[in-house]
Amino acid sequence: MLENTNIKSRLDAVREKSSTTHILAEVEALLSETNKSDEAILQRIENAEGEKHNAFQFDLIETDKIYHITQIEKICVNYRLRFLDSKLYKGKLPYEAITKIKTLEEKHNISLDGFKMMAPAKLFKLENADDPLLFAPMGNGYYYFIHKWGSDLHPLRKAMMWPFKTFETFMFTIFVLSLLLTYLVPKGFFMDQNSGTEFFLLFIFMFKWVGGIALYYGFAKGKNFNSAIWRSKFFNA
Repeated sequence: MLENTNIKSRLDAVREKSSTTHILAEVEALLSETNKSDEAILQRIENAEGEKHNAFQFDLIETDKIYHITQIEKICVNYRLRFLDSKLYKGKLPYEAITKIKTLEEKHNISLDGFKMMAPAKLFKLENADDPLLFAPMGNGYYYFIHKWGSDLHPLRKAMMWPFKTFETFMFTIFVLSLLLTYLVPKGFFMDQNSGTEFFLLFIFMFKWVGGIALYYGFAKGKNFNSAIWRSKFFNA
């Protein structure tokens, strides 16, 4: 009976007949070149700052990866994210992101620079006064998406950050919260007879109380609204 052919064994047999010295030398040189290339990209990412213009080849661009700064701003404001130079990013960059950069550079015959990151403030090295996205600037307010990694944002993050979106949303939240707290107070608690006057006065008190606490906390922590901080490099913004 004929035995099945083990192709891996046959391959090993062919290799044993030839010298592996030059093969190892070539592999070592190849890996050395790869590591140098990776290090060069990491250096550019870690040092990227300011606005740059990368000359992509128009015919090779994937249009679904192009985003304008106004679109990026909208997402940052809605989810309270920052859009900053990759130099400030303190998270670990996955190797897949480096691979995609190398592929893009070879495809477009360019050396990318001026990288930007979209992520929560906690992932940046910010100055004192869950889901990163890597972009390369194209000029004129357009950015080319490169890679996304990490876990997705909490499904309720947009709703939780909505009160801090603008001054108007902040005041509306205080208004609704004050109204809710006023309704929770037992009727006739402050006056013998329940009346619209009692409700109105109690609501004014609640509004001032909730607003005062919220403003004090905001000023004490140096916080600001989403629309004002999405490109801020300061920790307490």
